[in-house]
Parts: sequence; C-alpha cells; structure tokens
Amino acid sequence: MLDRIRTPADLRQLTEDQLPELARELREEMIEVVSQTGGHLGAGLGVVELTVALHYVFDTPYDKLIWDVGHQAYPHKMLTGRRDRLPTLRQGGGLSGFTKRSESAYDPFGAGHTSTSVSAALGFAVARDLKGEANNVIAVIGDGSMSGGMAYEALNNAGAMDSRLIVVLNDNDMSISPSVGAMSSYLSRLLSGKTYLSLRDIGKQLSRRFGRTIDRTITRAVEHARGFLMGGTLFEELGFYYVGPINGHDLDHILPVLKNVRDAGVGPVLLHVVTQKGKGYGPAESSADKYHGVVKFDIATGSQAKSKPAAPSYTKVFAEALIKEADRDPKIVAITAAMPSGTGLDLFAKAHPKRCFDVGIAEQHAVTFAAGMAADGMKPFCAIYSTFLQRAYDQVVHDVAIQKLPVRFAIDRAGLVGADGATHAGAFDVAYMGVLPGMVVMAPADEAELVHMVATAAAHDDGPSAVRYPRADGLGIPLPEAGMPLPIGKGRIVREGTKIALLSLGARLGECLAAAEELERYGLSTTVADARFAKPLDHELVRQLALNHEVLLTVEEGAIGGFGSFVLHALADDSLLDGSLRVRALTLPDAFQDHDTIERQYAQAGLDARSIVAKVFEVLGRDLTDAARRA
Repeated sequence: MLDRIRTPADLRQLTEDQLPELARELREEMIEVVSQTGGHLGAGLGVVELTVALHYVFDTPYDKLIWDVGHQAYPHKMLTGRRDRLPTLRQGGGLSGFTKRSESAYDPFGAGHTSTSVSAALGFAVARDLKGEANNVIAVIGDGSMSGGMAYEALNNAGAMDSRLIVVLNDNDMSISPSVGAMSSYLSRLLSGKTYLSLRDIGKQLSRRFGRTIDRTITRAVEHARGFLMGGTLFEELGFYYVGPINGHDLDHILPVLKNVRDAGVGPVLLHVVTQKGKGYGPAESSADKYHGVVKFDIATGSQAKSKPAAPSYTKVFAEALIKEADRDPKIVAITAAMPSGTGLDLFAKAHPKRCFDVGIAEQHAVTFAAGMAADGMKPFCAIYSTFLQRAYDQVVHDVAIQKLPVRFAIDRAGLVGADGATHAGAFDVAYMGVLPGMVVMAPADEAELVHMVATAAAHDDGPSAVRYPRADGLGIPLPEAGMPLPIGKGRIVREGTKIALLSLGARLGECLAAAEELERYGLSTTVADARFAKPLDHELVRQLALNHEVLLTVEEGAIGGFGSFVLHALADDSLLDGSLRVRALTLPDAFQDHDTIERQYAQAGLDARSIVAKVFEVLGRDLTDAARRA
C-alpha cells in the first residue's frame, strides 16, 4: 500500500479502514531504513498513526503542519514525496534528520531546537488572517518540549488571540494525563464537536457583553468541572479549548476528533494525544532513551553497531574529571538542561545525586539558576551544548558576566557535529563568550588538557569561565590522576620551527601537527603552538610567533569573529601587521554547513591537515602541486 503513496493527496484517496495497514508498512520500512542509516528512531515510531491521521484529515501543504524539533518527522518525510530518499538520511547531499524548508513544501518551518513550533505556528496563523486566507495551521509538540519556557510564552500569546490554531500535544513520556480508554476517547470526541465548542463560545460572547463576572460564574464552572474529569485546566486558563486525552495509536479515536477540531472554526485548540515512544519495535519500546538516537543496528536483536573507541570521549573525560573535583570540594554542583547523558552528567548524578540538577529544556533558567547558586557561594558547572547555550545568551550576559559570578560553563559539542548538521553545530561560542568582559574561555587540545581545564575552572573564583570541547573521542593521551590548574591566559609551544607558525585553539592541534610534518618535507620549518585560552589571550606568545616567523596561521573550529579575530586585534595593537609578517585566520566558513561525515565537513571547512598545508603554500605564493612533484 505504501508504494501507492507519493504525496498526501494519494493518502487521502484511501479508505479509513486501509489506514492501519498503511501505518504498519510505514513503521516496518522506517525500522528497516534507520537500522542501516542510524538516526532518531523512537520518536518517529511513536507518531506513525498520528502522522497518517494528520495528513489524511488536513489538506497539506495548503494546511501548514509544523513539527517541533523534527526528531519525529521521518514518517512525515516518507508520506510527502521523500520516501525513496530516506536511505540518504543524515548523509552528505541526502535528507536532513530534521524538517527543512529547502527540502520540501511540506516542511513550512525548519527545526532542530525544541519548543519553537507553537510560536512559529501562531506566526503562520496570524499571517493567514492578515492575508484573508482560510488554511489550517497545526503545531505538533512533544511533552518534553513543553518543559521549554518558549512553548508557554507562545501558548500564553496564542490563548489571548482569536486566530484559529491547532496545537497537538504529543504526550509520550511525562504521564501528565489520566488513563486513556474508550470513555475518554468518547468524551474527547464529544467535547471537540461543534455543539460543545459553540456553547463555550457563547460564554465568551456573554462576557464581552455583560463583563467578566458572567464568564466566571457560568463558563468557568463548566470548564473547571470538565477539567476535574478530563485534565487540561492549565491550557483552558491560557485561553485554549482543551480536548483529550486520546489514544494516539488508535486511528478510530484520532480521525473523528481531528475532523471535529478541523471543522469547529473556533480559536486556539489544544488536542492532547497520548503515544508511546518506540511503538511497534520491542527494543525501542522497552528502552526509549537508548533508541531515541541510534547508530546502525540489528533489527532482530536491537543491538547497535557501536565500535569500541580507542580513547574515551571528551564528554566522558569531562564527567569523570568533574566527579573527582567534586569528591574533593563539596561546593561543586552540576547543572544541565535535559541532556544528562549527552553531557555526561548522568555519571556525575550517580556519584553525587544531591548535587546534580536537570532543569529540563530550560537553558535560560539553567544559567540563572547556576548564577544564583554561585552568588551564594557554591561552585556551579553548567553543562550545555554549544548550540543550546545560544538560547540563554542574555542570561550569560546579564545574570552571570555583569555580576562577575563564577559560573563554570562546560560547552559540549563545540565545533562540527557531522550528521546532525547546522542546527547542532557549535560554531559561535568562542565569539559570543569571548566578547564578554571578565570571561575566561578555554579549549583543550586533547583529553588530558580537558582534565586540567576542569581543575582550572574549579579553582577560578574571580569570575565566569568556559571550557569548550568537541563531540569526539580523545586522542588516546594518558590521563593524569588529578587535574592541575593551568596559569590563566598562558599557551604553550608544542613544536619549534623557524619559518611557519601554526597557532591552534582546541582539538585541531593534531591536524596542525600533521600539517607541520608535511610542511617539513617541503623544507618549511614549522612551529606549532597550543593557545589553550582564547580569552585572556597569551599576548606574549602571539608576539613571539609574529616576530620570529614569516607566516602565522591561527586555526580554530569556530566561526569568524572568534579566536583568529582576537589574535589579529592583538597584532594590530602591537603594530605587528605592518611589516613582512603574513597572517591568516583559519575558521569555519561563513556559511551554515549541511550534514555530512565529520571528515568531509573538516575538509570543506579547510581545517584538516591537507587544507592547512595548502593554505600555507597559498600565502607563500607557491604551487603545492609542483612542490609535491619535486618532493
């Protein structure tokens, strides 16, 4: 049956009793494909029936369907003309793992971060009204995403407006609903119908005519009574018509309710749907967290093909180093925003359960929460992905930096992230943290340095600090038994030469050393230095490299405006850009890089050893091909 579906228009030609079979085929093919490509599995399996129902009831893409985050959008992609490309998922030139406007007309709004769908959908709804159009706008948001404050800001705004908007709350984890069964499904169908909604609307009209008292005494009594039986009072208080909960895997329940909501013609409606992550695949049902994001796996056993790394990941090294620091210092606490396993703080929580705090998808709160703890004498480490910390930048500036509070930021996923693409790449943290007065910004070249930088942050009480590190395994460097605080703002020379200087910040040091080896073969004596600190910058190290070499290249896995810009500014201040020195800053490109393998992304960015060598020859005005031939 799936072979007959090229677009949702084909789907709408089926009869309702054919839809369960279509859902079964969708689920089986999704499991088959993702077992070969890897990707986000559990969330998509949980919304197969809901996806079928939404495209069956609504006239997409005329009706706008907006998915929050996009983790759950694989079935949506399969039904909207992209099924044949699903095997290219998260690969270079292939389908994105998230919704993407440039990919399909059925993706009206791109995502990657969470809690954005209701805000975007309200924007579409108001734009529709201003243009005098009549299409439906539907936002699908998971219960986890509802822990993000932005979702409530949008609900609060939407509830105070008359724009028609449908929000589908996909409840698959938090158990915020009463039990779902035939009675609740019947009531949901009844309460989503025109009769009830028109009666409720009469209450609003009466309140406009006679004042709020009549609304409180009549309509609120009805709503609170219904809230007592059904739940949803919070959403009603925000101004939504609440419908639910309904079983999100039973198409006989979903379809009539969606039709009622579609045809009601009233203001904002919230439909509460209960689903199960990983539905239809045993291993994913029993371990939803492990099957949220997967690598290639064996369908029969569920075992994932994870190769054993030669060295521990930077994330694990950070967590273990922080545990050791906390063993010695009872003031150390750890904070994350819904990413305990992603940041390694699940390990910290086992060692120090009373000193580890997961605040949910609430990065802004996490930072100010940490600031409050720091103001009262604790030593908070706030572990947040680089790309997610962007959401809390005002709090970093206003609540931490201005008050000079010693909050320690552990910035995971700094730099490129391969298959997750532009939405998750940590390109900007050196630039946005480095411009803040009093902020210390560190980046380890290897896992041993990370241990020392955790100790440096723990010992630094004079203001805020940040250490950024990549989503990668370490280099296999032996780890110290205990971290030793580094001198703030001091780099190191790793290899000495006389003609070329490579000044690296962070984990590109290994590529710089490999480039230096190749340059030596061409007779170009090369110094390699590890900056360690983007701020405060080691001005003396920069000055010596500039005075003693013909070419100086800075190398960083970050955007324009970061470390290289800081070095250029220092050189200009010292009047070292006016002589024979030739300087170039190697950064990530001034563009959002699409998903690909991490190796190809580095090559595209010009940050692998071969690209570094090529840049040196370009600066010298020499032909690398000719030099290689002669060598």
